[in-house]
Amino acid sequence: MIVFDLVCREGGHQFEGWFGSSRDYEEQQLAGLIDCPTCGAKTIEKAAMAPNVGIKGNQRSDGAISSAKQTNVSDAMDDTHSVGKAVEIPSEYKELIGKVADAQAKMLEKSKWVGADFSEQARAIHYGEKDATPIHGTASTDDVAELKEEGVEIMPLPLPVTPPKSQN
Repeated sequence: MIVFDLVCREGGHQFEGWFGSSRDYEEQQLAGLIDCPTCGAKTIEKAAMAPNVGIKGNQRSDGAISSAKQTNVSDAMDDTHSVGKAVEIPSEYKELIGKVADAQAKMLEKSKWVGADFSEQARAIHYGEKDATPIHGTASTDDVAELKEEGVEIMPLPLPVTPPKSQN
């Protein structure tokens, strides 16, 4: 599992995306499966991230850097996104994420992937036009709001799902 800081180009909203691999991110991005959870925009890109590296010889133990380095860093930041220092995930969190992933996989075992047709399929089931069967797929923020207004029972999945055709 890999976590990327993502940013919506339209609204500048930052959020995290969890993916099985860098390739999973790229495939989902190309397929238009990633959207901003705040505004629903599809123009998403990775935000600049700072690597978690140890202290160098030109740094003090309190984390301050030399003034020459500070100037270079501030010059480089003129046209970039916000960054954060990567932190190591504690083992109990990794275990918890693993349990959530296992629970989600168990839920989806009997669920059918419907991809971008999720909204239409969910409506058809809700209005009795199709047999009630568990489904999962993708929906925009607007589609989710409309489904909720119509009383269609849906829930977000806790972790991203790789479409079956994109899996190894």
